[in-house]
Amino acid sequence: MIARGNQGQTVFHEDRDFTLYRQLLLDYKVQFRFSVYAYALMPNHIHLLLETGQTSLSRIMHRLQFHYTLRTNLKYKTHGHLFQGRYKSILCDKDTYLLELSAYIHLNPVRAGLVKDPSHYPWSSYRTYLKPHSQDLVDTSYLLGQFSSNSEAARNRYRRFVEDRLDQGHRDDFYAVKEQRLLGDESFVELIHRTAKEEAPHFYELSFAELVSCVSSVFELPEEILFSSSRDRRGALGRALVGYLGRDLGRFRLKDVAEYFKRDPAVISQALRRVEEEIQKKGNFTEKIQKAKEKLTRGRKKRYLIT
Repeated sequence: MIARGNQGQTVFHEDRDFTLYRQLLLDYKVQFRFSVYAYALMPNHIHLLLETGQTSLSRIMHRLQFHYTLRTNLKYKTHGHLFQGRYKSILCDKDTYLLELSAYIHLNPVRAGLVKDPSHYPWSSYRTYLKPHSQDLVDTSYLLGQFSSNSEAARNRYRRFVEDRLDQGHRDDFYAVKEQRLLGDESFVELIHRTAKEEAPHFYELSFAELVSCVSSVFELPEEILFSSSRDRRGALGRALVGYLGRDLGRFRLKDVAEYFKRDPAVISQALRRVEEEIQKKGNFTEKIQKAKEKLTRGRKKRYLIT
């Protein structure tokens, strides 16, 4: 979610303004029970990476922005809208994009030229990921859990993950979203539409062995390459295909795929992105994906999620 100051105006004038917004965010998190995975409060705009529960994002943001604007107008004896129209919300595929989005948000102060090291910026959630904190605002366990079950190792690996992206500039792909609000592949978009129409999402009961066998057969990749410790590109492709098909058809988690192949979740995530980019090009690769899906689902019953 991105909210900008009205006509580019400053949203936070001093440290107490940043502190106030962060406290309001915590207050509403407790009240509405949503998760905060990352944030960056910039002088004239805000980045929030949230996962909502029973309360809609629109209600959360209305309360948050309204009360911050009210308090700020009273403090500075101003009036009118503080934020530029409606905030921009993007619904993302959690498994594929959450890690990358968190790093992108945490590097926002560096891209803006405010600091050279993201850990030096006090108004983002990055420091919370690097050292244990007692505060309850940021939910770090999901993202850190993608790297290791050991807390210290996970924090060190997340730091390296973010620092490896220090040279990245503006990411157009995070803004060129489908339908101006969805960040994910076609299957993710279809899932969102099915859910919106109140059609029950379904999955198939599949095993890793079945996925590996299918990928090996359809894409003509020897199974041993998928488990090889070498940096063979065919192996990386095969593992990404197993992850893609497993997630799309069987609701496999990125973490499970990484553990199965004994690979870094971040590496698997990047490979998944490349598979999705190839699918967008259509052609023979997309036809093989469809062939693999048909092979894996033929004769199987759909299993529906009970919510």
